[in-house]
Amino acid sequence: MTELSNTQLDYLRSHAPGNAVAGALEDLLSHDGYLLTSDANERSITFRFAMHLQARLPDWTVDCEYNRDGVDPKRLTFEGLYPDAYDEEAKTVFPDIIVHRRGGRENYLVMEFKKSTSQIGKEVDIRKLAGYRFQLGYEHALFVEVATDEQPGVTDLEWVLP
Repeated sequence: MTELSNTQLDYLRSHAPGNAVAGALEDLLSHDGYLLTSDANERSITFRFAMHLQARLPDWTVDCEYNRDGVDPKRLTFEGLYPDAYDEEAKTVFPDIIVHRRGGRENYLVMEFKKSTSQIGKEVDIRKLAGYRFQLGYEHALFVEVATDEQPGVTDLEWVLP
């Protein structure tokens, strides 16, 4: 599957940035499928996706693993986010991809990616995305899992609602 299914497209388009995300995912699959079939590092995949997304959202800034909230480090305190439930200290976080305006608090979209070969479930990513929305004010949050095997594709999508 080197393109998104109609069901996936409809699901993505149920939120404002969905058209841009869908186009960028299709560009990733068609132009950078080698990164998926070779099970490249997640950062390599998200970097290429971010380039495609930036071209579709020219009025915003798309960054990978950006850890600033204004000028301060981006931090989350969120129950159940980290293994130690008693640790209430905010942790510095590095979202895979964000769409925002640098230097301020205008946060449009945050995304977490996972490769299908990951041994770690998506639950922590979903909790992080909820934390980004609730604590850092992201308007939209999306989890994406990509197939990293001989047939590149998108195997899971989940908008995280407030």
